[in-house]
Amino acid sequence: MKSQPCRYILASASPRRKQLLQEMGLKFKIIPSAIQEQVNPAFTPSQLVKKLALQKADDIARQFQGKKRIVIGADTMVVRRGEILGKPRDLLHAREILNKLSASIHYVYTGVAVIDTLTGKRIVDYEKTRVKMKNLSPAEIEFHSRRHLDKAGAYAVQEEKDAFIEKIDGCYYNVVGLPIQLLKRMLKQLNSKSEKQLPVKDKAVNQATG
Repeated sequence: MKSQPCRYILASASPRRKQLLQEMGLKFKIIPSAIQEQVNPAFTPSQLVKKLALQKADDIARQFQGKKRIVIGADTMVVRRGEILGKPRDLLHAREILNKLSASIHYVYTGVAVIDTLTGKRIVDYEKTRVKMKNLSPAEIEFHSRRHLDKAGAYAVQEEKDAFIEKIDGCYYNVVGLPIQLLKRMLKQLNSKSEKQLPVKDKAVNQATG
């Protein structure tokens, strides 16, 4: 008897998103999208992350037209004083980003798109979280700049060595890279039958870390 294909597909190679979906209890397959992330200044951050998330999900969904799959796409960006700080291009850029974020308040936006490849139904939304970062010394900036060249904002809130986040107002998992509660609501809305309750509970709003 042939095994059934995975119903869910994550259009991202992010290890953080992979881990969060696993914690949700979803069985899924990873097929990263080849879409290039381009920042268009004509869009607001919320518009941009939704647009990119949908592009990523749609890129993979086209491969499964007529088959029952749920494709999940996501895009995360960090914004400080209206400036979008994406993934660092190199070590020098990572240092520049961390210098800007040090001792300041910034916002993390994540766009999420889910597509039912059988019906063509799609839902797109986003989460926004306020983050306050502690002051970083030049030595700390030098150390941390080498650690997360693949992460928007050049840091990873879930790692103990990155315990320089002073306060988070909003969804903690959004800062990690995938807002779990938002995704649950979107999946429930996408499916005609109620999605079973998933075990992950979001961390409290106004959580202080570090």
